[in-house]
Amino acid sequence: MTVITTIEDLRVLAKKRVPRMFYDYADSGSWTESTYRANTSDFQAIKLRQRVAVNMENRSTATQMIGQKVAMPVAIAPTGLTGMQHADGEILGARAAKKFGIPFTLSTMSICSIEDIAQATDRHPFWFQLYVMKDRGFIERLIDRAKAANCSALVLTLDLQILGQRHKDLKNGLSAPPKLTVANILNLMTKPRWCLGMAGTPRRQFGNIVGHVQGVDNMGSLSEWTAKQFDPGLNWGDVEWIKKRWGGKLILKGIQDIEDARLAVDSGADALIVSNHGGRQLDGAESSIRALPAIVEAVGQRIEVHMDGGIRSGQDVLKARALGAKGTYIGRSFLYGLGAMGEEGVTKALQIIHRELDLTMAFCGHTNIETVDKGILLPGTFPT
Repeated sequence: MTVITTIEDLRVLAKKRVPRMFYDYADSGSWTESTYRANTSDFQAIKLRQRVAVNMENRSTATQMIGQKVAMPVAIAPTGLTGMQHADGEILGARAAKKFGIPFTLSTMSICSIEDIAQATDRHPFWFQLYVMKDRGFIERLIDRAKAANCSALVLTLDLQILGQRHKDLKNGLSAPPKLTVANILNLMTKPRWCLGMAGTPRRQFGNIVGHVQGVDNMGSLSEWTAKQFDPGLNWGDVEWIKKRWGGKLILKGIQDIEDARLAVDSGADALIVSNHGGRQLDGAESSIRALPAIVEAVGQRIEVHMDGGIRSGQDVLKARALGAKGTYIGRSFLYGLGAMGEEGVTKALQIIHRELDLTMAFCGHTNIETVDKGILLPGTFPT
C-alpha cells in the first residue's frame, strides 16, 4: 500500500502483517459483536454543520486532559498484549505518543513492563492502567512501581471483574502460551516480518507480572495465576482504597450508567471514561458515544468526562468533544497502526486523526478546540 490516508488503510495492512490470533484478539468483540459494531456506526449517524466564509487561520487543537497539556484531546488507550501486535509494541507506542504530545496508557496486561516504558522514553510521564487482582500485595507493588516510573495518572478499569466471551479467541486457541495448532503454525509462516521482529526481542510475556509474583516465572504459571486473579468482588470501597494508596491523578474507566457516574464523582476520582471496553464485555450494551451525553449532563460539572470506543477518525474525536468529552482514547486505531508499520504506523495514525480533526473543526466554523460544542452538530442526528 503506497499511500495511506485513513485508519482503515492501516487496519487492512495490519491484518496482512499480524498473525491471525493476535489480530483477531484486537479486532473483535464479545458474543454477537453488536456493541463493538455500534461503537463505530453510531458515530457515523451523527452529522456535522458546514459553515463558510469564516476565518480559518491560526487553528489549534491543543487542550488539557486532567490538567496535562495535550496536542489534541486524544490519549492512547490501554490495550492488552500490545507487544504481540508488533515486537516491543508498547515501547513503540509510548515513543510515538511522546513525540506527538499526547498521553500513552500502559495496560497491566502489557508485554513490555512499566520499567521498560520508563527507560525507553527517558522517564517521560505516561499513564498506567490498573486491573484489580485478588492479590492486593501485587496491586500495591504495581502502584509503587508506577510511581517510581514517573507515571502521572492511574487509570483504574472497573468493567473487567469477569471476562466476556470472545468467540474468535476461543476458535484461534488464544491462551498463555498460545496454542500452536497446525492452523496457527501455518498462519505464522505467512507473517515473516512479524516473526523476525519477535525473534529479535526478549519481551514475549506479561512483563508487569512475570518475575514480580512468587511462583510466576513463565507463561504456563502465568496463565494459571491470571485465571484466578481477576477480582469479581471489586467494589467502590476498593476504588477509595486505591485512590488513597496511589495519591495522584485517578481516572475511572468503564462507566456507562448515570448512577455509576455519580458514584465515580463520590469516589473522588479526577476523571471518568465512558467506555464499554470496546464492545468486548457486555454485548448489547449501549455504544459509548450514545451513553456520553447523559453522563456529561449528570456529572460533567463535577468531574472531567472522557470517552473511549469506536474512534476511527478525527471527525469522531470532534463529535465526542462536541457532546462534552474533554478527552478521547484510541485503542484499535493505535493497534492498527502499530501492527501495520510499528512506531511509524502509530505516528501515521496520530497524524491522520489530527489532520482530520483540524480540518473538520475548520469546516464547522471553529479555529480552537476549546470553543467546540453541540452547535457544530446537525440537530436530530446526535444522541441527547
